[in-house]
Amino acid sequence: MLDVTTDTRRRRIARLLKPRSIALIGASDKPGSLGNSVIANLDREGFAGELFLVNPKRERIGQRLCVPDIASLPRDIDVAILAIPQPAVLDAIAQLGERGVASAVIYAAGFAEGGEEGLRQQSDIARIARKTGMVIEGPNCLGLVNFCDGIPLTFIELPPATATGAERVGIVSQSGAMAAVVATNLIARSVPLSCYISTGNEAECGVEDFVDYLVDDPETRVIAMMVEHFRNPRAFLQVARKAQDAGKPIILLHPGKSEAGRESAATHTGAMVGDYDTMRVLVEQAGVVLVDGLEELTDVTEISVRCSVASGARIAVVTESGALKALTLDLAEALEVNLPKMGDDDSPALRAALPPFVPVSNPMDITAQGLVDPGIYGRTISALALDERIDVIVVAVIQTDRHTASIKFDAIGQALRALGTHKPIVIAGVDEGGRVHVRDVEVLRELGVCYFPTPERVIRALGRLGRRRACLQFDDALEPLTIADLPIGAVIPEYRSKDALGSLGIPFSPRAMASDLAEATAVAEALGYPVVIKAQSADLAHKTEAGGVILNIRDGAELATAWERLIANVAGHRPDLVLDGVLVEKMAERGVEMIVGARIDDHWGPLVMVGFGGVAAELLHDVVLLPADLPEAEIRHRILRLRMGAQLTGFRGAPPCDIDALVRIVRTLGQILRGSDEIREVDLNPVLVYPEGQGAIALDALIST
Repeated sequence: MLDVTTDTRRRRIARLLKPRSIALIGASDKPGSLGNSVIANLDREGFAGELFLVNPKRERIGQRLCVPDIASLPRDIDVAILAIPQPAVLDAIAQLGERGVASAVIYAAGFAEGGEEGLRQQSDIARIARKTGMVIEGPNCLGLVNFCDGIPLTFIELPPATATGAERVGIVSQSGAMAAVVATNLIARSVPLSCYISTGNEAECGVEDFVDYLVDDPETRVIAMMVEHFRNPRAFLQVARKAQDAGKPIILLHPGKSEAGRESAATHTGAMVGDYDTMRVLVEQAGVVLVDGLEELTDVTEISVRCSVASGARIAVVTESGALKALTLDLAEALEVNLPKMGDDDSPALRAALPPFVPVSNPMDITAQGLVDPGIYGRTISALALDERIDVIVVAVIQTDRHTASIKFDAIGQALRALGTHKPIVIAGVDEGGRVHVRDVEVLRELGVCYFPTPERVIRALGRLGRRRACLQFDDALEPLTIADLPIGAVIPEYRSKDALGSLGIPFSPRAMASDLAEATAVAEALGYPVVIKAQSADLAHKTEAGGVILNIRDGAELATAWERLIANVAGHRPDLVLDGVLVEKMAERGVEMIVGARIDDHWGPLVMVGFGGVAAELLHDVVLLPADLPEAEIRHRILRLRMGAQLTGFRGAPPCDIDALVRIVRTLGQILRGSDEIREVDLNPVLVYPEGQGAIALDALIST
């Protein structure tokens, strides 16, 4: 087995993306064939390196010589492109490995997504790659394009990517078709691209490997991704944090919210489908911007590359309609977009820029004044550009006809040239069907300004970027807490779970175990009535269903009756069950019922779940997933954003709840998850939250390893 270091792997990915020598296995002179299309693409872009053609039936293709087989190729070629049928791929990869080829691109489908035999062949490809150190792109992919150097290793033809600049976008997608769509959309908007990479089934090299390379790539500023399934989630989270530290935004589209979508992903890529909500919480905390749909992916990517500080997102909106101002306020509130309040008294520069009949506000309606006084755009933009309360300026322009739209665009362009500000500015048409001169939009983009067909899309995109900042929360000082000596693959019964969790700070009612009625009576008298009794066994996770819980026992006589009933109930439910004993617990006062749970996902890592209990949990699913290392203030904020969050703050005259006590339980549970790798799940259900200053307690607890 070849020991390939991270640096060696990165160099081989660089050879894949920037090859000086290419071998085309399956070269063809037949128009429309994969092999012929690859040659045409390389010739169109003027590839200046060595191109070796492999075809046993041709001595020449055009002016180029062919070799009959892989064994006839030189050693140590940078990349081999396999434009051959699926049955021939595995043998070809084995031969290429023997020739010391650094990397290979496999177009053919029919591997992991095609059944057991295809999966076996894909595993063999991965084994050969590990043995030889070869980097594999695919199978079931459309290849890649290096736009910076003009090297297309694909059989599809993309539109010419003519936009240039230091701020470029790298596209990484498991779906080759969607990578091409995103590339086409960005090319149409004159967004400079660094590369397009289609990873397909990822037999050996996954999206995280290519993103890791692009984070270090000086020619890539923003990374746009379409991923149906992360095969190495923890590695991706590590790379995403690296991108965040490097100041390179990752914009991710990840289908799979619906059951049908998850099934489609598995069929498409041969993937084992993961939990979308788990993915969402943890990738967002790592700095990734998660979007809904291709339109949002393109919109957020464009704003990220043209407006590098937009993630700070205190936004000023300039409109030409009072109705649009109201619509913008509604949308901004729904998306939690920050529109700082502004008025005549606190905005002297803006007040001076506007006519007396236009009040200062945000959004600001300048009416139709721009048609009689085009300079109002420049004065307004200049005043906002100098306002420290504003990070991004959005100008929404009504563009009903080309003539009036050009008047406005000319005035805005002149203002931008004169201003020379680095504050991000986005221009949005209000009427998407309005007639606009193409050159007017091109001029804006040449000035580094985004142009969108609707203001709603701008606000949504900026809202996504604003959410990124809100999700970048973690507590560096959070110390892991360890539960020692947990058995593996077991359900820890309630009494032992409570002892373990209670020793680390999770609050429970006073309690003790009893093996017979006499011990139970002594415990109850020591605790004080009323009490609860609960049957205890690792094999009795659902005690209530077995009649193994009896509540509100008020004296010794009731305890004796309850004891007999509990023992009879459990024996009737499970005659063979041997109890560890019965837990006698002080009956808790009523409080607001919550549920708190936690799990360590095998692929993604630790998560904590908080929600309202009872009917709310079953019918409304009013819960939120949280990373296990959030600071207390952010835990509190996210709990209060639950639909029923007002119930904790004093709804309809009820006293406010002790939210801080609930937050401490969640925080402590996160610490326990981070310090105890053996734990699979922890359930605290229900958790009762009392009025402010009176704390919170968990009534039940169960640890699974």
